[in-house]
Amino acid sequence: MTERVREILSWYKSENPGVLTNLARMLNHGRLAGTGRMVILPVDQGWEHGPARSFAPNPDGYDPHYHFKIAIEAGLNAYAAPLGFLEAGAADFAGEVPLILKANNHDSLADEADSWQALTASIDDALRLGCVGVGLTIYPGSALRQQMYENLREYTLQAKSVGLAVIVWSYPRGSSLSKKGETAIDVAGYAAQIAAQMGANIIKVKLPSDYIEQDAARKVYEKEKIAIGTMAERVKHITQCAFGGKRIVIFSGGAKSDDDQAVFNDIQAIRDGGGFGSIIGRNTFQRKRNDALKFLDHIIKIYGN
Repeated sequence: MTERVREILSWYKSENPGVLTNLARMLNHGRLAGTGRMVILPVDQGWEHGPARSFAPNPDGYDPHYHFKIAIEAGLNAYAAPLGFLEAGAADFAGEVPLILKANNHDSLADEADSWQALTASIDDALRLGCVGVGLTIYPGSALRQQMYENLREYTLQAKSVGLAVIVWSYPRGSSLSKKGETAIDVAGYAAQIAAQMGANIIKVKLPSDYIEQDAARKVYEKEKIAIGTMAERVKHITQCAFGGKRIVIFSGGAKSDDDQAVFNDIQAIRDGGGFGSIIGRNTFQRKRNDALKFLDHIIKIYGN
């Protein structure tokens, strides 16, 4: 156990030994083991966006085993997916990579002003599959957010009671926010704070822009001269919003980009801003195996420096 991992675990002293052990399993796994940095492969997009939109660019991705193999061969900290994908490979790859069960999901078949996440897997499912944690999405800004918060609180209580870590996808969206506001710096910071207050062990947010959505927040950002001009400064601020950096905050990789250097620049900004790592889905699995491994190798090397 490295001193850095011990330091991170010390921020979670209210958790039971099972949760701490599972956090340690992720932090001590893969090529970034012991550094306090994390790269996780999430593959919930088949549910969230549909199979063709997610996997047709690289048909290998229709096969659940493809994603297990990428996460293992690349030396990632963990692999996160909904129930069906994990069930399709958990036995074949038992013990080779820490698993996170994405326990709620949302489809894109209806046009909604305010989105909702349905609970799609149980705590028993996570235990049966040998998972280290469960992942749940909330939508700060949705008119349905209060019920999502209450569902998250209940699920978090159950998960932690049996030693599972809780990872929260905190994604602002809904009728109360503009499209630009979904990644606004003030909204993203608020989303990180909400997830931390809800008891998330690991918080996943999108990389923020320098746009400020709320007039009341804008006055404070300007008065206090909060630095948000560069991506590294914005990452630093988001981690600050998560209990002064005492919660693990990782950042979404976003949609597939044809500009690898732009992605690598974002990774460098996350590293330089004190972020804990990345959770990269489409930019990984929409590539052929060798290209995906080369891409992840570069990202891991950035975080490892």
